[in-house]
Amino acid sequence: MKNQQLAGAHPRIGIRPIIDGRRGGIRESLEDVTMSMARNVAEFYTANLHYSDGIPVECVIADRCIGGVTEAAMADDKFSRENVGAVLSVTPCWCYGCETINMDPLIPKAIWGFNGTERPGAVYLASALAGHNQKGLPAFGIYGREVQDMGDPVIPKDVQEKLLRFGRAALAMAQMRGKSYLAIGSCSMGIAGSMVNPDFFQEYLGMRNEFVESVEVERRIRLEIYDHEEFAQALKWTKQHCKEGQDHNPEHLVYSRSEKDAIWEYVVKMTMIIRDLMIGNPKLEHMGFREEAMGHNAIAGGFQGQRQWTDFLPNGDFSEAILNSSFDWNGIREAFTFATENDSLNGASMLLGHLLTNRAQLFADVRTFWSPESVERVTGKKLEGRAAQGIIHLINSGSCCLDATGRQTENGQPVMKPFWEIAPEEVNACLDSVTWYPGSREYFRGGGYSSNFLTQGDMPMTMCRLNLIKGQGPVLQIAEGWAVNINEEIFDIINRRTDKTWPTTWFAPRLTGTGAFRDVYSVMNNWGANHGAISYGHIGADLITLASMLRIPVCMHNVDAGQIFRPSAWSAFGMDTESADFRACKNYGPVYK
Repeated sequence: MKNQQLAGAHPRIGIRPIIDGRRGGIRESLEDVTMSMARNVAEFYTANLHYSDGIPVECVIADRCIGGVTEAAMADDKFSRENVGAVLSVTPCWCYGCETINMDPLIPKAIWGFNGTERPGAVYLASALAGHNQKGLPAFGIYGREVQDMGDPVIPKDVQEKLLRFGRAALAMAQMRGKSYLAIGSCSMGIAGSMVNPDFFQEYLGMRNEFVESVEVERRIRLEIYDHEEFAQALKWTKQHCKEGQDHNPEHLVYSRSEKDAIWEYVVKMTMIIRDLMIGNPKLEHMGFREEAMGHNAIAGGFQGQRQWTDFLPNGDFSEAILNSSFDWNGIREAFTFATENDSLNGASMLLGHLLTNRAQLFADVRTFWSPESVERVTGKKLEGRAAQGIIHLINSGSCCLDATGRQTENGQPVMKPFWEIAPEEVNACLDSVTWYPGSREYFRGGGYSSNFLTQGDMPMTMCRLNLIKGQGPVLQIAEGWAVNINEEIFDIINRRTDKTWPTTWFAPRLTGTGAFRDVYSVMNNWGANHGAISYGHIGADLITLASMLRIPVCMHNVDAGQIFRPSAWSAFGMDTESADFRACKNYGPVYK
């Protein structure tokens, strides 16, 4: 069962071949080369980009080259029928700027102006971008560094990088639009991110919010509103692959064996029911539950859990961990994006990373900064390698995706893969490295099972977080770094100082020597919330591009300036690029307002 059950067709990328409209020799000489340029880009996108469900990205090319406003309108009409969610204009020549641009304010746009001397494609690029900027329609400009010969089919490496950066971000934006964030329950323990803000989701992400009280999960369990055949399969799989660990609870809080078995059944049912609430389940309609079968068209969601639920019933750790992973009893599938404690802002941050990378995302507390001095004082040993300047302990009670074990491999190195690249033996390796401990009943009075594992380093990682600031609006924080390995004795000593039943990721951010990245302590000290969303890979540049599309300024990052790609208009808001980002986002405001 995959997430493509969400309502709505895949958004496509519309390719707009722009041409000099003057007939009598000029246009005629450019028709083939301009359309070939469009086809080359469409093939490039289809070969290199995927939707989150693994299907290659689809492109739609305008039926004819666009030499003026009428042909621009014809392309717009086709794109509206073909569910185009982003547009890229390409041209090898001078064309008429404002007569040929796309003017839909909701659709992200970019222009590739071919760098050649036979015809001035760069001149059109500059003219069209000026038109976009004057009209308040931000667009990304793509211009290769090296001069090419007219008709050269090669897309230069620097152009490829910007095409992909725009494409990934634009598709992420388009895939979110019209979908839901499903809040199961309400605010958890006073966490501000779980006070779901519908205005943020609507105006900045183009999403709606759905709200279901936690009691709906209990109702469906009591009334048996779930697929009974799947439950039998799921429970068998769970018993086979999810090994139970030692119960570390005080003796008076230890459940009996029969009580523990009943909790296993409960949390498996919870997992199925939460999934059904998000995306629906046609099997329920055949059982007579037509309304429940529909789901809430949720591309992301969260579960309040603590405390009202967990004081009484099993916690959500198993459900959250399995949903966030790229596999379950039904096999390998797209990971869901699901936030513990209903931290919708961290859920939205995870969603950005998931749609940019098509990989499962880690949800974690940004728990503790361990300086080299503190580690040596407590353990008598020194941190080494990438961990030498200090580490941040990322740990939560069990909602982290099992992909984060690092037991998937590529060229002998640990990775987290898009689900369609994961092999069955890698799934088994992930599952074998996880122990499910009975939940700490001092935290979770109703019991449950928390996953425990140690993330394998060295994996490149990016941690991000959306925060809402009164008077400012949303801001995005980004920290690129690595999941690192540390000495086993150091880990064992530190692990015993916290909850040893929870999963651990040691994170070492890449330092710049200045500002929030002066040292590891500064990264921790400047982080804006208790949670972080962590993605495999260094994706900070893609997050910055997507944030600019969504008009969300970036308040903290350690991305190299040469990788940053924002709309052309951002350069008009001052020479300090990060301050200019704030001014540009404030000037244009949220896309969907």
